[in-house]
Order: sequence, then structure tokens, then C-alpha cells
Amino acid sequence: MNLKLHEKKIFFASDFHLGAPDAKSSKARENRIIQWLNEIQDEAAAIFLVGDIFDFWFEYKEVIPKGFIRFLGKIADLRDKNIPIFFFTGNHDLWMKDYFTKELGIPVFHHPIELTVENKSFLVGHGDGLGPGDNSYKVLKKFFTSPACQWAFRWLHPDIGVRIANQWSSKSRITNVAKNENEFKGDDEWLWAYCKQVAQSKHFDYYVFGHRHLPLDLPVNNKSRYYNLGEWVNHYTYGVFDGKEFQIKKHTV
Repeated sequence: MNLKLHEKKIFFASDFHLGAPDAKSSKARENRIIQWLNEIQDEAAAIFLVGDIFDFWFEYKEVIPKGFIRFLGKIADLRDKNIPIFFFTGNHDLWMKDYFTKELGIPVFHHPIELTVENKSFLVGHGDGLGPGDNSYKVLKKFFTSPACQWAFRWLHPDIGVRIANQWSSKSRITNVAKNENEFKGDDEWLWAYCKQVAQSKHFDYYVFGHRHLPLDLPVNNKSRYYNLGEWVNHYTYGVFDGKEFQIKKHTV
């Protein structure tokens, strides 16, 4: 994919986890995300939302999850302004299919993509299941993304399916402070290790991922950097590229 800036910027954000951990805090976060989108819309050449936008999302044949209407309305408004938006699935919204593509013309990516902007190369993705370790999740992901699993879940009444999914999400890393998400893991940062592995066979100037929940800016080698976008439950961080420099910034109110 090739994008031109036309004197504007590209914005990246991930891990909004809309819906978690409860309706009240999710609504406050939703309003803050909309405020951020309002602030950047005039200078946005494109917006990449890099997974786990929702704490749970499943597209039944005729039904989508209830809620997030203000966020969805703002996304529709941005598309009406002809601002390109790109969605990526994360481990919480991996059952996102073609609803946003059909309704709003928003591509949905299920795997990392290669991106070129002003002669700079990017590898962009959510990051779940990449790199060494986390073998239990990798097995679960294969199960959850299997056609048989999705077919079986679709036959559950939405009230039952969403309740089960919300109970599962309540045990996630984003709502469990005991997981020590704010601790830098050094050489055990699996996405950092993944970037170094990729760099051995192909060059990218920037590796941009979510999932980790900790804002990071780390060297991959002397020509490349790995950025983690953080999340919007505690950090409220996002990435911005102006054609010359990539930065991790924090949204302030």
C-alpha cells in the first residue's frame, strides 16, 4: 500500500478496548477518543486503528454488538469527509468481518500489512500471536479463527454470546493490573524480538504495532525502529508520522 501525505500526517492508534471494563468508564473513554478524532481530522491524511478497538466484536449475519454509537457516528463522519480509515483486527475483535467495509468503505486487515509513505516503509499490525512464546494464545487463536468455531458461536443467541464474551474479556490483560503491563520486559519483549527477526530478511524503516499496551520506541537496528502504540485505558497514546519523523504522543485533555 502506498500513501501520499499532501502536507498532512498519518495517525495510528490501537487498543481502545471500548466496552471494558464497564459501561461508565468505556463511555468516558469513547468521548475522549472522539475528542481526539475531532482534533486530528483536519490534518489527517489517513487514520490507522490497529486492533482491539472493541473489547468484543462479533458480526452475526444480521446483528452487530450494541453500543459505541457515538464512536461509530464519528467514524462515519470522517469517512464522509473522505478521510481514509483502516481497521485491523486484534485478539478481542478478531471476528470483525465486512460490516465496516460495506457500510463505510473501511478496509479490515487480519494480518500485518506493508505500507509505504513518502519513501518510508512500514510494517503495521496488531501484533497478537507474533514473535516467540505465548504458545497457549497461538493455539487459542487458531481455534477462535476457525470456521467451525465461528459457525458454532453464530448459532448462540446474541444475548448469550455477548454475555459469554464479556465474561471472557473481564479476565483480559487490559482489565487485570496483576499482569504488570507497565513493566518493560527487555529482551523478552516478544514483538521487539519479532521485528528483529523480520529485519534479518527484509528492511522496514518503522515497525508499528499495538497489543502490548505499553508505549515503546526501540531500535531494531541502526536503520529501523519498533513502536508500540500503547492503549487508551491508562496511557491514551498514539502514533503520528509527518513524512519525516514518527512519534509516539499522548492525548491530553
